[in-house]
Amino acid sequence: MNWDDPTDAAPDPERLVGSVADREDQAVEAALRPKDLGEFIGQEKVREQLDLVLRAARARGATADHVLLSGAPGLGKTTLSMIIAAEMGAPIRITSGPAIQHAGDLAAILSSLQEGEVLFLDEIHRMSRPAEEMLYMAMEDFRVDVIVGKGPGATAIPLELPPFTLVGATTRAGLLPPPLRDRFGFTAHMEFYEPAELERVIHRSATLLDVEIDTAGAAEIAGRSRGTPRIANRLLRRVRDYAQVKADGSVTRDIAGAALAVYEVDGRGLDRLDRGVLEALLKLFGGGPVGLSTLAVAVGEERETVEEVAEPFLVREGLLARTPRGRVATPAAWAHLGLTPPQGRPGATGQGDLFGA
Repeated sequence: MNWDDPTDAAPDPERLVGSVADREDQAVEAALRPKDLGEFIGQEKVREQLDLVLRAARARGATADHVLLSGAPGLGKTTLSMIIAAEMGAPIRITSGPAIQHAGDLAAILSSLQEGEVLFLDEIHRMSRPAEEMLYMAMEDFRVDVIVGKGPGATAIPLELPPFTLVGATTRAGLLPPPLRDRFGFTAHMEFYEPAELERVIHRSATLLDVEIDTAGAAEIAGRSRGTPRIANRLLRRVRDYAQVKADGSVTRDIAGAALAVYEVDGRGLDRLDRGVLEALLKLFGGGPVGLSTLAVAVGEERETVEEVAEPFLVREGLLARTPRGRVATPAAWAHLGLTPPQGRPGATGQGDLFGA
């Protein structure tokens, strides 16, 4: 129910558990997005803090402070930006960092803003440096200097801007320069969702999609959704399709499990690529350590795909560790695939073996 932007990581449009939104996701998400903070599920601390910021701004009759939202794709950054605009009763303008490659691009957008309007800047860390420097002044002084002419005859013409609220979203907050981060009045980091929260997301989405689902069926989908609402809703749609074709249309635990088995999403949310990486690491390299390039060749994927698409979730699940000597499987990886680690190899006797302790 809470979803958001694409990321600049390696694309994964064909993965059912990929966190990047495709066209179908975008169309469905537009219909399922909550309209206010009361409907927004999860992110309790962020919601509470943001509610205070917006209520105070409305009480003062002022525009809200600039907001920076960071976190993995699919957690609700775009949704929150739209809620901010709705709560403030203001229009919203949506653009992205990659679309702003010149300072003039940003000047054109800023100069056309209405007073109080919300400007949502997705992937803000990918904005060009000249535009970034122009944004400093716009955020702080509501003014930009437009350069007219070239060379020695160039003239800077100050352009006053109406007060506006910038909402920046990023999957890589560490890439934002400190001067830009410091100009945001409110910053929030979006956390991955707990299974119970995802169950609520799934029940709400099922109601809106007119899908009959029981508690056990929602729990089964939530457990495979990798802590991400966007993935939970995508899995729900695929399970709905299976239930309509193979059963009576209602989703139970057995139906959800059978449907996701067809789509090769296992009980922990791993798909074909994830399991391929683990199987290569365990069966071909005895659990590692092994270099990233070698591992990528073994699974027939690009190095960037393994590093940016598969590894983050495997590391977060405690199935794989990155060490100075290479990638190493943890005892949990051996257990998940039902394999026994060879004696004397990393992962055979416990976590300490991973690092030679």
